Amino acid sequence: MGAELPDYYFRIRENGAAVFRVDTENRQRRIEMDQIAVVNVRNGDIKPQGDRVLSEQDLTVIKDWLTERIALLAKRDIDDIHRAVDYLNLTTQWAQSKASEEQLEDVTDALLLAMHDLRSVLVRKKADRLIKAADGKEAKGPAAAE
Repeated sequence: MGAELPDYYFRIRENGAAVFRVDTENRQRRIEMDQIAVVNVRNGDIKPQGDRVLSEQDLTVIKDWLTERIALLAKRDIDDIHRAVDYLNLTTQWAQSKASEEQLEDVTDALLLAMHDLRSVLVRKKADRLIKAADGKEAKGPAAAE
């Protein structure tokens, strides 16, 4: 490895990461990784490994990583939804132009139920937002609506 290594390494896990301190300053010039903590992306918990006490630098690096990771995951989530819209459009085109009767029979009920469920949730959420927006305008008074 030619480039200088970072001081910390985050091994991604299902709900966060295992945090390692990277050390190359030893007699054998080997890369040593010492696990110092586990971080949970869902609730922000940072748990030191064993009896270890994390330094301010450790905590700062971990919190910065956590902030960046949460932003990245949120960006991926919305990107996945945009891809789902594309897949729905591609599925519509497939059903209209390429699908055989057997293929349509195989997927129609599952697609209809999933789309009905999605539509119900989207309509309910849209209505909630409209009601909330209308309540906000009423709370500000008639001058705010103009």
